[in-house]
Amino acid sequence: MAAKNRSRVTRRRFLGAATAATAAPTIIRASALGGEGRPAPSERIAMGFVGVGGQGTGDMRGFLGFPEVQVLAVCDVDARSRERAQQLVENHYAQEKTSGAYQGCAACLDYRELCARPDLDAVFCGTPDHWHALVTCEAMRNGKDVYCEKPETLTIREGRVMVETARRYGRVFSGGSQRVWQDYNWYHRMMWSGACGELQEIWVNIGGPSGEMRLPAEPVPDGLDWDRWLGPAPWRPYNKGYHPFNWRGCRDFSGGGMTDWGAHHIGGALFAAQLHDQVLPVEVIPPDQDHRQLTFKYANGVRMYLGGAWGGGPLAFKGTHGEVPDRDKPRAAPPDVYIPNYKGRGIFGDFLHCVKTRQQPFRDIEIAHRTVATCHLANIAFWTGRAFQFDPVKEEIVGDELANRWIDRPKREPWVL
Repeated sequence: MAAKNRSRVTRRRFLGAATAATAAPTIIRASALGGEGRPAPSERIAMGFVGVGGQGTGDMRGFLGFPEVQVLAVCDVDARSRERAQQLVENHYAQEKTSGAYQGCAACLDYRELCARPDLDAVFCGTPDHWHALVTCEAMRNGKDVYCEKPETLTIREGRVMVETARRYGRVFSGGSQRVWQDYNWYHRMMWSGACGELQEIWVNIGGPSGEMRLPAEPVPDGLDWDRWLGPAPWRPYNKGYHPFNWRGCRDFSGGGMTDWGAHHIGGALFAAQLHDQVLPVEVIPPDQDHRQLTFKYANGVRMYLGGAWGGGPLAFKGTHGEVPDRDKPRAAPPDVYIPNYKGRGIFGDFLHCVKTRQQPFRDIEIAHRTVATCHLANIAFWTGRAFQFDPVKEEIVGDELANRWIDRPKREPWVL
């Protein structure tokens, strides 16, 4: 555990002990002492949640299901989402109180206010993609561990900065794709057992890239800080086609279905192929007269294609021993082989376990970055319409300055990474 985190936990435990010694109540509820499956306050993981509309609210409910979690603050630029999440948290904890009332969850407009709180151990980020890097790096610089929804980044450079920040500040950072392990477990067991022999080719069925989206101005809903919602993205007038649900199609906010489902499907393919902790592709080729599908080439000779998977699933593999799944046979039961996965109950439990133990989570930020960077490379090939070489060490496109500009995006002041 990092020195900063150790001092915070020790201080919290000390203050709790001092308070108990000087003003011990006559009756102490069992939950306050860690009974009834609820850890004592000094042993809980205090969390703040940034981006609590839609998926963010669902994830917050999931974390509230862990007795060791104490949600102390929520943050959103939409007052409706912010107030709804605050009420959800306070109603949840009110059930533990004899009075049936609880008012211990703060509601913030500015994520920096939440990240600066000294009583938080971890921050969840469920904002639109263009905010992920700024929120998570601010949290880590303030000594907080981070759970970030997928796709974790808007650009390749953002991902590298997030990895470097996590390492510099000794933070636990978990990416948010639960499907990588849970949905593709059959593929993992088949591939890790060597069912296809030496891997040669991978097929991944996936959505397309985002693109330009220019919609006419509409009145901004009451309670929404639209300028703050845009943040580092180029300014544009509000339209309900952007917020609250359809922003993924806009290139300024997201990589589209390519990064949204790519974080799942490509993440699953790379893990099954044991390429998840390896360097990125060395060449990317968009569809042309010689390549039916977008093609990634890896330094070890493996090729990965977008589209063309068979067998009713999103993934397919071919190697020296055959195919997974086998097109000519019913799907076989997977071998019983051990594969490193979650260290706790589900991906949330994995993160919480690692916050306590300081281990790296299953979806460590380096692995999440490489997955989403692969998706970004596909988008760049589609957007530019041409093939390019990629340096996986420098994480730069070689010999193509126009394509290389997409490695990062300019950010609107004052929002700089």
